[in-house]
Amino acid sequence: MTLFETTMLSKAGMSETDEFAKAALARANIFGMTQDAEDAVLRPKESGAFGHDLRAALAARIAHQAEDETLADHYFMDAGQYAVLANPNQSGEAQGLNTLLSFVDKVANQTRDTATEDVSSLQNAGVSDADIVRLCELVAFMAFQVRVIAGLRLMQNIAA
Repeated sequence: MTLFETTMLSKAGMSETDEFAKAALARANIFGMTQDAEDAVLRPKESGAFGHDLRAALAARIAHQAEDETLADHYFMDAGQYAVLANPNQSGEAQGLNTLLSFVDKVANQTRDTATEDVSSLQNAGVSDADIVRLCELVAFMAFQVRVIAGLRLMQNIAA
């Protein structure tokens, strides 16, 4: 994978011929580490209770909520059996995941309103502490990725 094939730069619309390519190349290590972080939270070796397809659906859902359809489509392709959950209008009740989706939606979109009770609701639903941490890592990474991609697009004057 080349630097410009990383999710961050490719979904921001950057290429080797872009006027900002030199700046991206100067920070290649950062974009490489960001891709490594994406791989770690979306396709970890130890996925716990949340398989890769569910993680992709959650990432697509978060990207949809951030109004980044390009990024949402990227993750949607790997959502498999959970593809319906990428739609923020889906509650997850049919899949028994409504508590999980409520938590993800709140942490992703109303972070400052997240409280101990929100974590307790996951624990009461049988989600282990380790899986709650994994889930929060995914949400935090997506918040970072969405914002950086938006900034890169602004630099290039490209819409999502």
